[in-house]
Amino acid sequence: MKALIGNINRYALHDGPGIRSTVFLKGCTLHCPWCHNPELISPEPEVAFYPERCITCGDCQAICPQEAIHLESEHRIDRNHCNGCGLCVKSCPSGALILVGREYELEELVEILLRDRLFYERSGGGVTLSGGEPTQQLLFISALLERLHHEGIHTIIETNGLFSYEQFASACLNQLDLIFFDLKLSDSDQHRQVIGYDNRVILANLSRLLESRAEDVIVRIPVIPGYTASPENIDQIGQFLRQQKVLRYSLLPYHPYGLVKAEAIGVTPDQTLPRQAMDQSELLPWQGFFYDMELMST
Repeated sequence: MKALIGNINRYALHDGPGIRSTVFLKGCTLHCPWCHNPELISPEPEVAFYPERCITCGDCQAICPQEAIHLESEHRIDRNHCNGCGLCVKSCPSGALILVGREYELEELVEILLRDRLFYERSGGGVTLSGGEPTQQLLFISALLERLHHEGIHTIIETNGLFSYEQFASACLNQLDLIFFDLKLSDSDQHRQVIGYDNRVILANLSRLLESRAEDVIVRIPVIPGYTASPENIDQIGQFLRQQKVLRYSLLPYHPYGLVKAEAIGVTPDQTLPRQAMDQSELLPWQGFFYDMELMST
């Protein structure tokens, strides 16, 4: 059993309680313009190019079997011909090329994650599955969570909520300690126009999760200038959370890290998005929409 994984971040401090290892699985159904990990949207391996590291040695062009690399090109890689084989990455002496997406066997991944068991135990940490959208590789994460659960490792999943509830519940719900569930846009039509799908399945899945595991669900609302950060959207999300009697929620401040990563994989980022991160203090006006839920903020 294998999974395509973009990165494994050991000693992660911002993906749940304690010291954690975060596994970023590749592939996502949604296409958020502000995505923090755009290199994980495609379910296929991709080569990222960072021009500031390039020394123009030409080794990558010489070894590419698809003739997809052109030194004279600003973007360097012809994405229509690149198949993500990674030969150019292995030949690059300066680290200008990085392969995003590598297959891991289940046992290999478990062995890596268990290396930090002591850190998990001492800090109250564990393993977080992120992405991309982890449920896109549901059979693999089901087997992985079962192994981690057997080892007594605390587990979290970060999800956009677009999945078959029955399959998700059967495959991994009982093996999860926490569920980070993202809500982005309240209006279904706007959700479809901006992200690619309407939000009816997402909202229905959240309602069902809250019925069975309300205390273990943390709803996260990304605050994105020009998209989610509008009084109407935030207010409607707040009303929905009250109706659903959500126990735990969190506002996520915008950061621009995804813009550089999008350029690295040949995607033109949304030019309307700020190039500077949102300060925590900028969340205060939006927190006011959840005033009567303040004690439940996490």
